[in-house]
Amino acid sequence: MAASTHTVTNQVPPLVGYDVFRADRVLGEAVERHSAPGLLDGTRAELTALGDAAGSAEVQEWGARANDHPPVLRTHDRYGNRIDEVDFHPDWHHLLGRAVSAGLTDAWGRADGHLRRAAGFLVWSQAEAGHLCPVSMTHAAVPALRADPALAAEWEPRLTAHAYEPGLRPAAGKSGALFGMGMTEKQGGSDVRANTTAAVPLDASGEYVLTGHKWFCSAPMSDGFLVLAQAPGGLTCFLVPRVLADGTRNVFRLQRLKDKLGNRSNASGEVEFDGTWARRVGEEGRGVRTIIGMVAATRLDCVLGSAALMRQSVAQAVHHATYRAAFGGELIDKPLMRNVLADLALESEAATTLALRLAAAYDADTEEERAFLRLAVPAAKYWVTKRAAPLAAEALECLGGNGYVEESGMPRLLRESPLNSIWEGAGNVQALDVLRALQREPAALNAFLQEVGLARGADHRLDRAIKGLLTELADLAGIEARARRLVERMALVLQGSLLVRWAPPEVADAFCASRLGGDWGAAFGTLPHTLDLASVVERARPVV
Repeated sequence: MAASTHTVTNQVPPLVGYDVFRADRVLGEAVERHSAPGLLDGTRAELTALGDAAGSAEVQEWGARANDHPPVLRTHDRYGNRIDEVDFHPDWHHLLGRAVSAGLTDAWGRADGHLRRAAGFLVWSQAEAGHLCPVSMTHAAVPALRADPALAAEWEPRLTAHAYEPGLRPAAGKSGALFGMGMTEKQGGSDVRANTTAAVPLDASGEYVLTGHKWFCSAPMSDGFLVLAQAPGGLTCFLVPRVLADGTRNVFRLQRLKDKLGNRSNASGEVEFDGTWARRVGEEGRGVRTIIGMVAATRLDCVLGSAALMRQSVAQAVHHATYRAAFGGELIDKPLMRNVLADLALESEAATTLALRLAAAYDADTEEERAFLRLAVPAAKYWVTKRAAPLAAEALECLGGNGYVEESGMPRLLRESPLNSIWEGAGNVQALDVLRALQREPAALNAFLQEVGLARGADHRLDRAIKGLLTELADLAGIEARARRLVERMALVLQGSLLVRWAPPEVADAFCASRLGGDWGAAFGTLPHTLDLASVVERARPVV
């Protein structure tokens, strides 16, 4: 019999054995809002199956083990032969296989494809975020490959297949394939035009050999990679297969894997090319233009990934406060804790609502929606990804010392939270991209303002914020130095517009009062006390 001092009381049951999709009211409403009516039931069924898996004890253990056993680089075999392979824990393969089979690389050719994929990406990321890197790269490679119809015809069926086949073999013999990307070099970083990797053309049309290095290469065990290199005609996009058609391995020397803050289950490598065979994608000198479709798609995945981290952080915090008692009652009923939870829930709901609106715009694929995405994607990528880290830290604090312990899972969320703000262009890159669109593409600003204007007259604080944004846009003096401020305001106004139109009144009221009306402090938990905070928190509570 246990000693009386070891009696366990007032500990919160784990958040496990639940449907991650159905427990998220905001996500469910967004899917219903943007789905084609005839597809909604099927989409819900897909997402419920994925949500049940993501919330299961088995899959949560997969995620923990994949994170606890990072990938291992093997440059040579036992005989000294160069092999350049990365070994992953079996649970990495379980996670990746389920992601691919669920269609998370298949968006471009099916009805409501981006919406269904985005919602699934948001759900499945909550099981473990690291393995979604090759999923994202594979999905995003499709628009870049379409610059060469022959390459697209060859590769797109493999990239969108719901089949996961690990191992280095000729891609032509596989039913499904994955893609990675290599743009960054040590001397250039985000300034890809400073790349020095050289591409020398061969006699065969479109074929080259590459010599150079990549400082960050995503998903190095993928079947193919899109990379940038300097061809005679300038910076150009290339497809680099891992294994050549005759079964020999392409020269792809993995120098080391990065030892990262988070994203521990995923391999990010430094790669050397030395006579590496490549096929040109698009025209010489148009590399950035060719690969920009891939970059834009991965930026949306950064927004989705951050929204997923926020949602899981909020779900854990609200779940904890529901069951944990302190100072004479449940934490969730304490006014100050309720304020903190409501503030976190607002941030999460705004992120999810915006992310799914962007996915729906991809599905619509009209000229107006493409113009809207040109501004909305970098603005959302800038703001939503930056909100993930402070939200994860505050959510961890809601669990107190228990949240600081690895077993809670909260430290993993916190370590992962800065990543999406860095990947595919950090904050300044996104802000400058918004400025380029404002200066060069007037249709993008018009589409953005039309979207925001759909909520005009519904909330006086939103109306004032829109007016202030227009004033700021009219003054271009010193615009680069204040670009972050401008992009933040654009993202908040867009989120406010979406919530005013689609969220319950208590949510829209709290968002506009705090984020747009200025009745807010510098930390979470500083909402006006007169708001209906209990309803906001209840809306965010996961139903187990």
